[in-house]
Amino acid sequence: MRSRGLDGQVQSEPRRFYDGGVLAIGDRIGLPPDPEADPRIVLERHLPDGVEIFSLARRIAYRDRVLGELLVPASPDFRTDLTSTPALFTWLVPKTGAHLPAALVHDALVDGGGAPSYTSTEGHAVTRVEADRVFRDAMADTGTGIIRRWIVWSAVTAATIFVPGGLPWPTATRWAHRAGVAVSLAVIVYLGYSATGDLFDRAWPLAWQVPWMGDHLWWVEVLGGLTGAIVIPLVLSLLWGRFRVAGAIAGTTLAVLLHVSVALGLISLGYLVLERLSVRAPLVARAVAITSAFAALAGFACFTLGSPPG
Repeated sequence: MRSRGLDGQVQSEPRRFYDGGVLAIGDRIGLPPDPEADPRIVLERHLPDGVEIFSLARRIAYRDRVLGELLVPASPDFRTDLTSTPALFTWLVPKTGAHLPAALVHDALVDGGGAPSYTSTEGHAVTRVEADRVFRDAMADTGTGIIRRWIVWSAVTAATIFVPGGLPWPTATRWAHRAGVAVSLAVIVYLGYSATGDLFDRAWPLAWQVPWMGDHLWWVEVLGGLTGAIVIPLVLSLLWGRFRVAGAIAGTTLAVLLHVSVALGLISLGYLVLERLSVRAPLVARAVAITSAFAALAGFACFTLGSPPG
């Protein structure tokens, strides 16, 4: 039985993590797990094709509330990129931190993709859906905050829905869930696009004038947009079926952070373009830098000494 607090959340129990010993490889003698010892994360860095990944020199042991003891990795071929967070969202969920042991356990449990690829010490085959639940509970045991761990769980759940074999259900049921998730996310992005046009009073192509914003002062429209960014995802989460809690969290997070994500995406894209130019066409990169500097100087003078355009 899972131990929960008065708020219904899993209570943090750090001692559920412990040293998993060493995996026997070739002539090397393995070492058994030690429940009395703290977990030791010993990483070895690899750079295949210039991509940074890691292997675990020692195993991590975690005693799950349902599955019992989990010893990972189960194979010396296991590789991980630590916390699998897109670069745009590392400010929200960093690649490493308190949640790292839980992230490594989850990576190892789903190492084979969608189908069950791991069996616990007590003989339980771990599906990807169950691995996501383990991830969420394990983050609680590392002391990860409630908001962060539920956002992360929602993100990995969305990935599980689309990974081949991720849902251990009949084909029709899997595709029904995928369609529901895809539709809900598409609607959220479309409404975010339309709401942005409303905010800037622009009739953008295919945009819909959302009724919860209307034609008011800008801050009133922002508040109206925020209410829509919360209410609409909650309604659309019903399309996620049994994963509606994940849908509510993922949808609301996407809606609220949509504009931040787009802005960060454009900044990142500009950085990557300049990096590529500086390597392949240094003269062009220099010309772009000089032009940008003069344009900024001219704009600064215009706004400071004269009247801004328009």
